[in-house]
Amino acid sequence: MNKHIIPMLALLAGVTAFSSCADQLDIEQKGTKTTDSFYKNDADCEKALAYAYEGFMVNTVGRTTAQGGPGIYTPAKVLANHPGDDVLYASGNYGDHEFGGAIDQFRYESNPEAINFHYRGLYLSVYSDNLVLDHFKDPQTAYQKQAVAEARVLRAYNYFLLACYWGQPPFVDHVLNASDIPTNSDMTQEQYYEWVAKECQDAEPDLIERKSTADKEGAYRVTKGFAHALAGKALLFAKKYDEAKAEFKKVIDSGKYALVPGDQFLDMFHVEGDGNPEKIFELNLYYNAAAGAWSTGSGLGYMNHSTWMEANAFNWRAGNFVTNPARVYTGIDGWGSIGIPEWYGEEFHENDGDSYRFKATMLPIDDVIYHKTGIKGMDYANDELNKMSPEELEKSDKVGINNVTQGLYGESFYLPFKMLIRANDTNDGGRTGDNQRMNNIIVMRYAEVLLDYAECCLQTGDNAEAKKYINMIQRRAGSKTISDNVDMEVLKREKSYEMWFEGCRFQDILRWNDAKGMARLKEAGKQVPHLFDKMFRAPKATDENIVWEHGTEANSRFYITHTHEAVDAGFTVGFQEKNRLFPYPSSVVEMNPNIKQNTGY
Repeated sequence: MNKHIIPMLALLAGVTAFSSCADQLDIEQKGTKTTDSFYKNDADCEKALAYAYEGFMVNTVGRTTAQGGPGIYTPAKVLANHPGDDVLYASGNYGDHEFGGAIDQFRYESNPEAINFHYRGLYLSVYSDNLVLDHFKDPQTAYQKQAVAEARVLRAYNYFLLACYWGQPPFVDHVLNASDIPTNSDMTQEQYYEWVAKECQDAEPDLIERKSTADKEGAYRVTKGFAHALAGKALLFAKKYDEAKAEFKKVIDSGKYALVPGDQFLDMFHVEGDGNPEKIFELNLYYNAAAGAWSTGSGLGYMNHSTWMEANAFNWRAGNFVTNPARVYTGIDGWGSIGIPEWYGEEFHENDGDSYRFKATMLPIDDVIYHKTGIKGMDYANDELNKMSPEELEKSDKVGINNVTQGLYGESFYLPFKMLIRANDTNDGGRTGDNQRMNNIIVMRYAEVLLDYAECCLQTGDNAEAKKYINMIQRRAGSKTISDNVDMEVLKREKSYEMWFEGCRFQDILRWNDAKGMARLKEAGKQVPHLFDKMFRAPKATDENIVWEHGTEANSRFYITHTHEAVDAGFTVGFQEKNRLFPYPSSVVEMNPNIKQNTGY
């Protein structure tokens, strides 16, 4: 069986990829079975499909490769979110967490770490899909038909991402032979999207359907609803608006999905929201102590399935506060790898006010420090501080940002909150400070389908229908803005607020060729904010572009200064046309000369 792995080196390029993939093939004592004797019946098919889901979990949306991976971040989330104009590279200082910094500021070249990991991971996942599709290409039972259909849609999702990020990546629709040397696909990016849609449409008849909005299990595997949603998204990206509209409408008309109430919006991203009515597809994580923490010869441990240490990366930079204001809520400290631009926070709040959605996405620094969030669990781990009034905390040096060199690097007046871990998200409920985040990984939720459907309606002249669903999203959000009239500008804003850090913004800016978004991308990395507290650091004469939280020093405790370390170090920063696509990892191109590098790299 291992003979099939060798040509994958032309795609994956590296001994690590080889050893990792070889280990993953040990589904059930593979050393004692041949390929010809294994893929025979429904039980074998079920194990092969389980391996495809496993590959999708750890390679497509998770850690990337069972035995390796970057550890403190998920490459899929870096590539999907960091290039957007609504996310900032943040950390302890410039040079820390470069996995996000290089992508966020567009100063990567041909072999950046996160791009290398994700490219490799996507093809490893495609390989696990192809094992099912090759060996059960002539399914003999209803279960085998269903398994083949699920593997087709998983593979289609992988190729949707590959097409988004690399344009014309190698198309591998079977397990490669030793003589196969893959090259760039002849399909254009648009044709790739059309292929993804057709794969989903062809697979849909053999897929199960979610039973109802209460069917949690129906959110944990590929169903008809996910096939329609992915087909619709691919057709939307191909600008086939009428066809995309029809696919999205099938999801809506199915009655199997619904928006959760606004007061449950934040739960969506935590264990309490696993399998809720809004989840069209998510990866189901669970704590299995019997499996052990890490990989063994017979399988993967629970740590491999979790986004281990990513929780620390997303949580606020605890060491830069006098006392961590989120310590009770999260159960662990953090390193602050993502920030929110000031313009985005202000625009969002102007649109929404203190809506469910706004407060679930970000929290103003005043509310965080002065104990005004209203979020359950957002207490200090100190009874004395918790008894103090907001007015008392505002004047106290027992709280605040006490780092005087960096402040909070890459942060504005709005701290990201949506992706912070909750103590209950861990395998022991936060009792021992665990950082293995075990709440499910969302792949697609209903709100995105409604917004994409509304976009198709606007593009086909059906503004009344678009308004219906945009208003539905606004009302659920608890937004103070309920639009009387809708157009693409309204749609763009609503989607940017609703889907923050869910993998939409950068690709949306590109396909819309949105002027404001593109202008902001071109400025990425040129002015990096540092959030300071005047209680511990007064502004200096050398500070550049000082901005006070409430307009003046007299009215504010917190202020921002700006730096540009990457520019000072000689990097070219900011979006260029070549950045519409990512580079193929240089290690891949060096090993396989058939791979043509994307223009500009």
